[in-house]
Amino acid sequence: MRRAFLVTPGLLLAVATARAERLPLPDKDVAVLAGELSGETAKRNLEGIARFHRQRGSEGFRSAAELVAERARAYGLSDVAILEFPADGKIFYGTQRSRPAWDAESGELWDVSTNRRLASIEAEPVVLAQDSESAEVNATLVDVGQGTKGSDYASKNVKGKLVLTSSQPGAVQELAVGKLGAAGIVSFAQNQKTAWSGEDENLVRWGHLDTFSPDKTFAFMVSLKTARELRERLGKGEEIRLRATVKAGQHPGNYQIVTATIPGADAQLKDEEIAFSCHLDHQRPGANDNASGCVTILEVARALQKLIREGKLAKPARTLRFLWPPEIEGTTTLLNARPDLAARIKAVVHMDMVGGGPVSKAVFHVTRGPASLPSFIHDVAWAFADFVNQESYRYAATGSADHPLVAPAGGKEPLLAQPSPFSGGSDHAVYQDSSFRIPAIYLNDWPDRYIHTNFDTAANIDPTKLLRAAFIGAASGYVLASTTRKDWTTKPASEGPRGSGPAAIVYKRKPEPKGPMTVFGYDYFADHAKAAKVATPKLLEHPPAPRAPPLTGGGEDYAYEVLNFADGTRSVQQIRDAVSAEYGPIELDLVAGYLRALANIGVVEQVK
Repeated sequence: MRRAFLVTPGLLLAVATARAERLPLPDKDVAVLAGELSGETAKRNLEGIARFHRQRGSEGFRSAAELVAERARAYGLSDVAILEFPADGKIFYGTQRSRPAWDAESGELWDVSTNRRLASIEAEPVVLAQDSESAEVNATLVDVGQGTKGSDYASKNVKGKLVLTSSQPGAVQELAVGKLGAAGIVSFAQNQKTAWSGEDENLVRWGHLDTFSPDKTFAFMVSLKTARELRERLGKGEEIRLRATVKAGQHPGNYQIVTATIPGADAQLKDEEIAFSCHLDHQRPGANDNASGCVTILEVARALQKLIREGKLAKPARTLRFLWPPEIEGTTTLLNARPDLAARIKAVVHMDMVGGGPVSKAVFHVTRGPASLPSFIHDVAWAFADFVNQESYRYAATGSADHPLVAPAGGKEPLLAQPSPFSGGSDHAVYQDSSFRIPAIYLNDWPDRYIHTNFDTAANIDPTKLLRAAFIGAASGYVLASTTRKDWTTKPASEGPRGSGPAAIVYKRKPEPKGPMTVFGYDYFADHAKAAKVATPKLLEHPPAPRAPPLTGGGEDYAYEVLNFADGTRSVQQIRDAVSAEYGPIELDLVAGYLRALANIGVVEQVK
C-alpha cells in the first residue's frame, strides 16, 4: 500500500483517484466532511481541557467534564449528561475494583539545605504522585537506587527518612515504606522507553502510588536533572534535608462519564449505537494524552450534527454515541453498570493520543482488533486512513490535492498513518474483551517523547493532525452508523488438531465477572489468585509478544487473547495455536497453566 509514496506525482494522482472511488462513502459526503471539520476548533477545546488536573473523581476532572458537556450542548447534541457511578474502593464493576476519588489541594518539596523549592503542584501538578496522602515531613534523603529489592537498602537506614528512587513510587512503596519505615518517596522515574528517552533532563514524569496499598504515603516526582544533582551531593557525603508538605488524599466519590448522542433515524436500527470513545482523565496538561482524543471526538460530534442539521449529510440509521470516561476503569464500569448500553453498542471508534506534532516524534496508527474478534470495521477505518495518506502526500509533494486536510495553523507534511496489529493499553481493549465482544477501531500515536510528562503541552499539538484524525474517525463512524449489515464480527476458525489429554480440554468463560483481568490500578487476576493461593502462572512472566507492539508488556498480550479465545469450542491446543499465529510461538504448557489458574479463580469453567 505504501509503495504509492515512491512513485511519480502523475501516477500517485491516478492511484489516489482510484482509491477515492472505492471509499465506502460518496464523494459528496467526503467533501462536506473534509470541508466542515476544523483542527483549530478542536485545538481551542484542547487548550481548555489541558488547564485541568484531571484525576479520577477529582474537582479537576469534574471541571473538564462540565466543559465537555457545555460544548456538547452548544453544538446541539442530544441526551447530554454526566453519568455518575459510586467509587469507594469497595464496590466492584465486573473486574474493576472501584478506586476512590483522589484530590490534591497543595504540595511542596523544599531542599532545606539550600532553601530551594524542588517541586510545587501549584506550578506543575504532575510533581505529586497520584494517590499521595497528606503529610508534614522534615527528613534527610537516602539514595536507594532502584529501591525494588532488599539489596538496594543494604547498610542503609531509611526509617523516618525520604528515599530517592529511579523507580515508580508504587514499585517501592511496600518495601521502603511498609517494611522499612521510610517517611516518603522522591522519584525520578523516567518516561516510557523510546529512542529519545533521557535526552531532556527537565522532563518530570507522572507518578503513581498503589491505590490499594495499606502503606499510605506520599511521593514527589523530580526531573532527571534535579535527581542527578541530589545524587552527586549525596555521593560526596553531604547530608540533604528535605521538607515535604502535602494536603491530598483519597475519598469516596464517583466515576464521572460525559455522554451525548446524535439519534439514529431508522425505526429498526436507531436503538443500535456506534460509539466514539476517548479518556478524559490525565495529569495537567495531558494534551496529547488524552485531551487530543477527547476534543477530536467532540469535533466529530460538532461537524456531524451541523451537517445533518443542515441537510448536507443524511441522518444515520443508527444512533451515534459519544463518551468521555476515565481511562479503562470508567469504560469497564460503564459497560458493567449499564448492560443495556453495552448491548446497544455495535462498534466503537476509540481515540487515545491523536494530535502529536513533529516535535513529539509521533507516528499515527490505525490499530486492528485482536485475532479473537475479527471485524470488517478495521478495513473501513483503513480505507479512510489510506485515503488521507494519499491525499496528504499528494499535497505535500505537489502543492495540490482535492482534500489535503490541512489546518491553516497546522503542518503540511503527509500523515503517513500505519496499519498496525492489535495492542492493548487503552479502552479499546475493554470493548474487545470476550465479556463484551464489541469491535473497536483504535486511532493512536506511538511513540510520543512527552507522554506522561510535564512537557505534554498544547504547544506540541498539531491542528492538522487533529483534523485528519477527526476525518478518519467521523467518516468511519458515519459509514458504520449508516450500513444495514448486522454481522459486525466473524468468528475466527478453530482449525487444527484438538490434541489429546490436557491439550484437548475445552474451557468457556463464565458470564461474570465481565472485563479484562488487568484493568486500571487493580489486577483482578493477581488479587483473586492470591486469595485462592494460586501460584502466578508462568505465562504472565513470559517476555513481550514478539509480534505485538510492546505497549502492554510481558505475557499480558498472550494472556488477554488466551482468555478471549476460551469460548467453549476451542481446546487448549487450538487456543495455543491461535495465539501463536497471532503473536509468535508459545509453549502449550504455559497456555494450559494459565487456563487452569483462571478456572481455579472462577473466571472460566471446563466444558464437559
